[in-house]
Amino acid sequence: VDNLPANLLMETVDFLAEAGHDRAAVSIDARSAALAALPEHIAELRRRGVDCRVLYLEAEPATLLRRFSETRRRHPLAGSGQTLAEVIERERALLAGIAPLGQRIDTSDLQPRVLQNWIRDLLGLGAGTLTILFESFAYKDGVPQDADWVFDCRMLANPHYDPQLRPFTGCDAPVIEYLGRESAVQRWLDDVRGLLRHWLPEIVRENRSHVTVAIGCTGGRHRSVYLAEELAKAFRGDWRVLVRHRALALEAEP
Repeated sequence: VDNLPANLLMETVDFLAEAGHDRAAVSIDARSAALAALPEHIAELRRRGVDCRVLYLEAEPATLLRRFSETRRRHPLAGSGQTLAEVIERERALLAGIAPLGQRIDTSDLQPRVLQNWIRDLLGLGAGTLTILFESFAYKDGVPQDADWVFDCRMLANPHYDPQLRPFTGCDAPVIEYLGRESAVQRWLDDVRGLLRHWLPEIVRENRSHVTVAIGCTGGRHRSVYLAEELAKAFRGDWRVLVRHRALALEAEP
């Protein structure tokens, strides 16, 4: 259901349930005067036992300005006497109460196909447990804005400076073996695993359904990739785990 006014959400869910639909995707119209009541509508659905997941897509203002310029589309909230930058800021303020309700995804440097895969992975999972996304990234590309935790691994030995290892990534055996022999790398993993094991149960008690753990190195190809994969292995038996390598995904795009 596209661009649904917020005040029709409850009625729409009831209608779909009566019609026998057990899944539906709804996008809420930001122009709706009832938008401020959306958090309460979502809370009520969850009190009823409805598995209501919120995906909040956002992007940096500069990225939004570029996208509107490239597509030449008019912003839905545009009015007379306001610049596009002012309209984008007003929209961000209108949605401030909705952003904390679910999984935030920063689309600033994501290609559409990558974003589609992320959403498909998230929505293909069952309810009732925590989903952890371990995401590697390159500091040269900026820190992911949707991360709940950010861990820096730039102080660790860098395979990039070994000409024989440079062409590989943290998913390849030569880099895995190299970093696996580094005692500092293993201490880093032990520390982060310990922190996450201590605090993830507390996050579950707060009724959070998704957590993004970002691991960054300089280029996003070796250390952060290896560490994201190792952390995913450590927690896959206890939680639902996703792994994404932001820099590698950008490299793969044509």
